[in-house]
Amino acid sequence: MKVGNVIKLEHRKQRIAPLLNFLIRLARYGAFAAFLIFVSLGIGTTGYYYIAELNWIDSFHMSCMILTGMGPVAEMKSNHAKLFSSIYALYSGLAFLSTTAIFFTPIVHRLLHILHVEEDKV
Repeated sequence: MKVGNVIKLEHRKQRIAPLLNFLIRLARYGAFAAFLIFVSLGIGTTGYYYIAELNWIDSFHMSCMILTGMGPVAEMKSNHAKLFSSIYALYSGLAFLSTTAIFFTPIVHRLLHILHVEEDKV
């Protein structure tokens, strides 16, 4: 169900959304999650390039590794770089978990909706 520009999930007493509507909802949530990942990678890559003075490839590699929780791959030499890296690591943990939650929201909602929908007795 759509209210204005906001996509509203169906209430537990409403019928489950048709498969096409679910796939469209999943695509929208997935696109938003991908957008958040690309913005986060952009922030990290730019920060590591300008603040830590890594080249673009190393900056991208470092931000990918931090964003996915794998850990740093380059040594931060200045205090500014260490500070940025620390703040980005904290942000990345939150961003990764939030993005995962956003992506799986329609899937979990549909599963819970299927489990709680009561059949209309005719």
